[in-house]
Amino acid sequence: MLAAMEENYCGELHGHHFGPFDYLNRFNLKGQLDVVEQYHFNSDVENLISGMSASVGADLDYTLRAWPNHHRALTALAKLSLRDKTSRPRGTKWPVECYFDRAIRMRSDDGTVRMIYGGYLSKIEKPNQAIEQLEIAVKLMPDSATAHYNLGLLYFDKKNYSKAKVHAEKAYALNFPLPGLRNRLKKIGKWSD
Repeated sequence: MLAAMEENYCGELHGHHFGPFDYLNRFNLKGQLDVVEQYHFNSDVENLISGMSASVGADLDYTLRAWPNHHRALTALAKLSLRDKTSRPRGTKWPVECYFDRAIRMRSDDGTVRMIYGGYLSKIEKPNQAIEQLEIAVKLMPDSATAHYNLGLLYFDKKNYSKAKVHAEKAYALNFPLPGLRNRLKKIGKWSD
């Protein structure tokens, strides 16, 4: 997480006037999810086109304070951070890593959050932290082809070809469609059909 994070740097989970709700329980809390998504998280917000009640960042902030582990909102926030080249997009209360910290505090066993976070960390050039999150993701979701593939790519980039191959084999056994990792391993003689 954040290097010098104080205990409440990323805010308490409770105390928000609406929520927090667990996104893994969204099917049992449809009414609460609909309220947030109807007013703060439509396709324009998700696709970073425009905010509904304020800026895109402010609507994502509201959504993630109500639903800390909202997968699509976390993905959108990560994309906004990358697009705007800032760790704290306009309208957000905390840096992006805080929203992931809050999501993990909400449900440390949410493998999708770990996978999204790992992808974000990879894109901001924090490969060791990305590997850490993706290792947790594959433990929580051993049948996630995407998590294995992305972890394999990170290991390949770190020249740990044996681990890259292990995760590539798992990803392709789970029918991952993109040949990139396999092709990279073939090119250096670490993959045989």
